[in-house]
Amino acid sequence: MRSRLWTTLAAGLVSACLLPAPAFAADGPARTGAPAAAAATRDTDLKDRLAAIPGMTVVQEKPVDGYRFFVLTYTQPVDHDHPGRGSFQQRLTVLHRGADRPTVLSASGYGLPADPGPSRSEPTRLLDANQVSLEYRFFRGSEPATGGDWSTLNVRQATADQHAVFTALKAFYPGRWIATGGSKGGMNAAHYERFHPGDMDGTVAYVAPDDAARPGDRAYADVIRSNGTPECRAAIAGAQVEALRRRTALTARYEQYARDNGYTFSAEYMGSADKALEAVVVDTPWAFWQYGTEADCAAVPGRDATDQQLWDWFDAVDGFSFYTDQTLSYYAPYYYQAATELGAPEVAYPQLKGLLKYRISVWDYIPDKVARRPFDPGTTRDVDRWIRRNARNTLFVYGGRDPWSAERFSVSARTRDSHVLTVADGNHGASITALAPADRALATDALLRWAGLPPAGGSGLTASPAPAPYDAVLDAPDPAERHRLPGLPG
Repeated sequence: MRSRLWTTLAAGLVSACLLPAPAFAADGPARTGAPAAAAATRDTDLKDRLAAIPGMTVVQEKPVDGYRFFVLTYTQPVDHDHPGRGSFQQRLTVLHRGADRPTVLSASGYGLPADPGPSRSEPTRLLDANQVSLEYRFFRGSEPATGGDWSTLNVRQATADQHAVFTALKAFYPGRWIATGGSKGGMNAAHYERFHPGDMDGTVAYVAPDDAARPGDRAYADVIRSNGTPECRAAIAGAQVEALRRRTALTARYEQYARDNGYTFSAEYMGSADKALEAVVVDTPWAFWQYGTEADCAAVPGRDATDQQLWDWFDAVDGFSFYTDQTLSYYAPYYYQAATELGAPEVAYPQLKGLLKYRISVWDYIPDKVARRPFDPGTTRDVDRWIRRNARNTLFVYGGRDPWSAERFSVSARTRDSHVLTVADGNHGASITALAPADRALATDALLRWAGLPPAGGSGLTASPAPAPYDAVLDAPDPAERHRLPGLPG
């Protein structure tokens, strides 16, 4: 189900776009009118110039049609407030379209792939822009050597990383800059606007949760309890109950699955397949609505389903591999931030009363070696308040059925050219191109305006001029960049 959903989402981006073909070839002059020959001259020594930036190392250049693509590292202080505490190498990539193009800073809030390849965010495609993609500190590949001290894994330090990279590359890309990100990356884009408001010319944040320590997480629970028909919700709840009633059989299957695939359940995380199974079952309604639709309700297994049918459905919706050491260890830096400053949703499932054995918390997803710190809502509340009052050139795009979109950022009459738009039936894959026509035009024109490009023609309801054409490889959604924190039981 998950792979089909991602395929459907990618196809939807194409069909929803309805944009004209680009007005120039991939290696031709940019819309700003700079001659191609001049741009080519400036770009010939790009690799050497990047390597000459203090602290920057060019790891690799990879071929990609119409672009130059670099994998790099940049030396960052472990603590920007106390540079003497040491440094680490932070990974980033540069997808170079042309020095005369706008530049998109895409920071997912997670890690880059082990072997990064070229990809484009939606703003990058719509603007036919350059893109700088930055790995978040403490993720695998950008880890400071601090052992169990993760105290510098926080919003202020991470946005300081972004500011340093922007400063280093601004001379290469003197045009307009746009920050973007989805889910945790959307939160990150909002954080960056808060703490370095002078850097970017615009911000596009997708499905960005704003869990500003609101009591009870009622909004999250309301979405889970109202999505779909009563029959669909009852079917999902029934599948949860049936799985836990068959706990012994499914746990044995889980243990065999782990052995077959080299997965483990160490005491650092879940500790057992039984506990991991419970996490899968509890998380399923959240995962179902995060990327599922009403049409997927027909596939929910009933009480007469076999153990294999139950297993296959839960695996497709939520994924048994996620709750193993091998996956949780990758996402642990995010869970640490959720536990210490970002907040984590808590949704109760009363239908499971009497069937649950564990009180699972976000700390179950963080290795024991990491020193615990108390939760401090100060940063989240500060960013929430600042965005609502002071946001400038900022766009938030949400999905109406997405659990993560339930608690969202808001703007007010005090903000400047800032907007919150919703894809009414959208999920966690909500995008500009999936918005209703009038909202899509508003968002696209705002993005073009912030990037210093001409507005859409005609009445303002037409598509933007000459975006880059959709590319199935460059523009495919990346599941690794989407929020994956479970809806923890309350």
